Amino acid sequence: MMSVLVKSCLIAQIFFALAFAEVYFKEEFSDDKWEDRWINSEHSGKEWGKFVLTHGKFYGDAEINKGIQTSQDARFYGLSTKFAPFGNKDKAVIFQFTVKHEQNIDCGGGYIKVFDCSLDPKDMHGETPYLLMFGPDICGPGTKKVHVIFNYKGKNLLINKEIRCKDDVYTHVYTLIVNPDNTYVVKIDNEKVESGELEKDWDFLPPKKIKDPEAKKPEDWDDNPKIEDPDDKKPEDWEQPEYIPDPDAVKPEDWDDEMDGEWEPPQITNPAYKGEWKPRMLDNPNYKGPWIHPEIDNPEYVADQTLYKYEEICAVGFDLWQVKSGTIFDNLLITDDEAEAEKHARDTWGATKEGEKKMKEKQDEEERKAAESKSEEDEDEDDNELEETDAADESDESTEADTHDEL
Repeated sequence: MMSVLVKSCLIAQIFFALAFAEVYFKEEFSDDKWEDRWINSEHSGKEWGKFVLTHGKFYGDAEINKGIQTSQDARFYGLSTKFAPFGNKDKAVIFQFTVKHEQNIDCGGGYIKVFDCSLDPKDMHGETPYLLMFGPDICGPGTKKVHVIFNYKGKNLLINKEIRCKDDVYTHVYTLIVNPDNTYVVKIDNEKVESGELEKDWDFLPPKKIKDPEAKKPEDWDDNPKIEDPDDKKPEDWEQPEYIPDPDAVKPEDWDDEMDGEWEPPQITNPAYKGEWKPRMLDNPNYKGPWIHPEIDNPEYVADQTLYKYEEICAVGFDLWQVKSGTIFDNLLITDDEAEAEKHARDTWGATKEGEKKMKEKQDEEERKAAESKSEEDEDEDDNELEETDAADESDESTEADTHDEL
């Protein structure tokens, strides 16, 4: 059992960490003045969609779950906000937000972009330089991944791993942690789904080693493990045609050579056909194994211990395309403390996820019952129509019988 002293120390450490945690930006869209804080892009050449404030069709808490939702199909969305600039030298930086594809999205982005202070919010568009891009992207069955794209010296670098995103209709928390030791962690719903080293998982830098351009495989190097048996000869009866006329075929009695042409029996597979002859293979007595190209230090490689670092982080935004609208974004947080990010996720997503699921399941059950009731009503209508038709037919038959009796 954990002693009271140890428990007290742990609690003290948590409170100490939270007390000194730096929250650089937080947005929960908890009031109607969010539009005063966020700016829509007016960049020309795109048909921009509108964000609306809503808790969606199903939710766990009407207030906590309020977020901004894409509201128009087949639109670009451009929205951003600025905050006091900060740098993260010698400190972690954590980016977190929730996203809910309640429309069961078929193709569209669900990610955020982070910018420096040079961003012009009214001119933000797909080609606007950004510091990083993070979050889910879905398009058809083939693309269901979490983007983690860093901009390094003007180039956008995609992660060398595949991180699968959530593709259901519920709210999920996405967290990216960038540490000052050049490592990273990606979480979904407060659970780690990927981690590693920045240098290994992105092409920030040239490779440390390259193949020696001066080295060449020796001409006498034999890397063939097998060779053909020089004494093996093809048998004299090997060559046989692959197909032969069917010996059992008989010319049809009604075959007319003048009308149908000269009759030829159909072709069948030749049972004597052996395929292409190849000499048997032997172990190569001169085999030396695969030749490995020697490597040397890459003269273009220069280590960078500050891959993690940003001199200035100043803005965050949504630059998206969505075929089917309905995605809700909420609970944006940028901080330097992982415990603060976990707590914020628990207080928002964690506090409402069960209620959200229950409401959705209740709605689904009501829709199922309504569909069953509608189906039963349709069947009753069909039965009534059938009965009316049968009654009319019987009436016609009775009239015909009466007329016949009169005659």
